[in-house]
Amino acid sequence: MWDYSEKVKDHFFSPRNAKAVEQANATGDVGSISCGDALRLTLKVDPQTEVIEQAGFQTFGCGSAIASSSALTEIIIGKTLDQALTLSNQDIADYLDGLPPEKMHCSVMGMEALHAAIADYRGETFEDDHEEGELICKCFAIDDELIKRVVSQNQLSTLEEVIHYTKAGGACAACHEKIEWVLEECVADYQSAGSVEIAESPASIVERIHRIEAVLNDVRPQLQADGGDVQLSDVEDDMVFLTLTGACSGCGLSGATLAMIEQKLSEALAEPITVYPVGSSALTKAPLKVVGGDQ
Repeated sequence: MWDYSEKVKDHFFSPRNAKAVEQANATGDVGSISCGDALRLTLKVDPQTEVIEQAGFQTFGCGSAIASSSALTEIIIGKTLDQALTLSNQDIADYLDGLPPEKMHCSVMGMEALHAAIADYRGETFEDDHEEGELICKCFAIDDELIKRVVSQNQLSTLEEVIHYTKAGGACAACHEKIEWVLEECVADYQSAGSVEIAESPASIVERIHRIEAVLNDVRPQLQADGGDVQLSDVEDDMVFLTLTGACSGCGLSGATLAMIEQKLSEALAEPITVYPVGSSALTKAPLKVVGGDQ
């Protein structure tokens, strides 16, 4: 289990401003439900002073995503747009008395939503469609511009930190080399200002993903022979989220297939693993919760 602060728990169980603001004149949408995290931030801004009078959020995500979104609205209400733009994702984490390293991407998502909402209010284009940046992580639609921004703002130096803060590379290992290239470039930019060096990434999450992919590669030929397949969607602690495709999607034996994979994963990782199916025809991720939607 994650080590959550009391403030994180408070904002999860009793989220503030979990609503769509009426007569909002600024909206910021980031993330995607298919990727496991999505956030809509709505603001009511005084057109004379540019002070944020109201802020509300609707989110699909884990407890940290809900708590981070709730904290963000509390922080920005009463601030001008320029003041709000000076905030960082670390300010959100600090407001909550810290977030687990693996959940820092939730605070980053909050800041992205804020920037998107302010851009919407000012009639500007929020660059989240990869027109300017190279798409690095296809699983979570993360481009190099976001990675560079988060690495620089938080002085990240390892692949695992980038995964924790952005989720890039958290579903499969295909983009890890590209992430490391971006990371090296960023570290080189601010290395001259200090003694920052790229540290070796701990084996934990990276090695786990490699082992999970190895298990899936072992069972994939059997599934493909029957016209199906399986894809890794996400990994969170001892939970592995898989998407069954082709003939396996909606198959009456899909439960047995997932149970078999779950057993193999538990053996490969030498710990009890729980597999959750995700996708259009599967169950929704169990740890996720929708907050701020229509009741």
